[in-house]
Amino acid sequence: MSMQQGRSHLTPGARLWRNRQFNIFWFGQTLSVLGDSFAVIAIPLLVLQATGSVATMGLVTGVFGVGQVVMGIFAGLLVDRLDRRKLMIFSDLARTLLYLTIPICWYVYGPQLWLIFVVVALGSCLGMTFQITYVTTIANLVDTDQITEANGRMQVTYAIAFVLGPVLAGAVSGSFGSSVAISFDALSFFVSAFSIFFIRLKPQQTLPPVSMKGNVRQEFLAGLQFLWKQPVLRWVTILLFFLTILTSGAMDLFMFHLKHDLKQSDSVVGIVFGLASLGSLAAGLMIPTLRKRLGFGFCWIAGFMLNCLFLGLIGVSGQLSLIALMAVGFTFTSTMAGVTSMSLRQEITPDHLLGRVTSAFWTITAAPGPLGAAFFTALTEKLGTPMVSLIIGGVGMLVVGIAIFTPIRQKYPERAANRLLALEADQPLEILPGEPQSALPMVSNEIFLTTTGKQRAIKVGTKDL
Repeated sequence: MSMQQGRSHLTPGARLWRNRQFNIFWFGQTLSVLGDSFAVIAIPLLVLQATGSVATMGLVTGVFGVGQVVMGIFAGLLVDRLDRRKLMIFSDLARTLLYLTIPICWYVYGPQLWLIFVVVALGSCLGMTFQITYVTTIANLVDTDQITEANGRMQVTYAIAFVLGPVLAGAVSGSFGSSVAISFDALSFFVSAFSIFFIRLKPQQTLPPVSMKGNVRQEFLAGLQFLWKQPVLRWVTILLFFLTILTSGAMDLFMFHLKHDLKQSDSVVGIVFGLASLGSLAAGLMIPTLRKRLGFGFCWIAGFMLNCLFLGLIGVSGQLSLIALMAVGFTFTSTMAGVTSMSLRQEITPDHLLGRVTSAFWTITAAPGPLGAAFFTALTEKLGTPMVSLIIGGVGMLVVGIAIFTPIRQKYPERAANRLLALEADQPLEILPGEPQSALPMVSNEIFLTTTGKQRAIKVGTKDL
């Protein structure tokens, strides 16, 4: 038996352990996220220490969201057109220099609130570019049947980093100041760029050069068109748009509740956030099995439904141990639903469109974030954290409940999409043993695909198949 044949008999998870390129990328991003976890704690604490206002924290969050939305419009096209590896290295090195300005400025001139807004705005643009490239990179590093496993594995180590990071960030902030903690984030971006230098990606699917302005605009909108014409992705995008309005300020509310309502120290805040990351760790370990056995619909709907429930309950609880426990549930459910959603997009989106599809998805779902964060943090100053948390959690559960009546409830939507892609390429359909006819694509009797730059409607139904 040849080495190639031997590898083909390995499970997707076993083959992933032998993927050197993925493992290098995995290691580098784990260290990078460890630095990110410092900034998650340090920047809000800097704002709170300088102003004492949760509304100002919400404005900073809003600026971050605006930067993501603006860059999201262009980032997808850049990712699909440029060398993805070089684009990630550039984004990381630029963020290294950008975030270093905060500790340097704080040391030389003292607190400068305006600088936080500038760094957050530019950092969010660079971060959006990197994150969109990161999603496409996973698909270029692993096989299709390994995508969920790879995403889950990344989440496991991310969670470990976020267990240690907030605890260390809280300790560093309490001892040396929050500005010093941000320097760790800057260093982590350099480590990430260094690791990416050593990986090599699979060749990207390329498109013919575009010379006409109309074609550029058409290709720019291709990501949005693909999302809209895939029933499951369309409904996921719509519902997450409204969920973003509700939950974009959740981190600020959580931290304000601990610091203002419960009078906890920076170190305690870091410990609670670190413990909360255990939920994400557990979800990362379990998501490949949950996704396979329970299906997409259950993981997405149950994940976000419980996520909103935990969010509402955290705000009304006054017991630190109970808050930490519910925070674990919050991160578990958000990770389960988020990885499920991201993996589906990676599985069914053609490579030459993946950057623009990811960009369109994140731009649309992030667009209402700044308004939501500013509104609910301002409302918190008037009504208090408990009331606002209950409002967000209750309305969020109603929004998620709509998914039960949409194609999101499908167990294996990727199979229907792959069958349609096979039909598009005139390839024979693969019917899994014992799989019911209901697994075939049957959404509104019509599903649209965008695979080669053309839009084509494929009528599907028992008779046609």
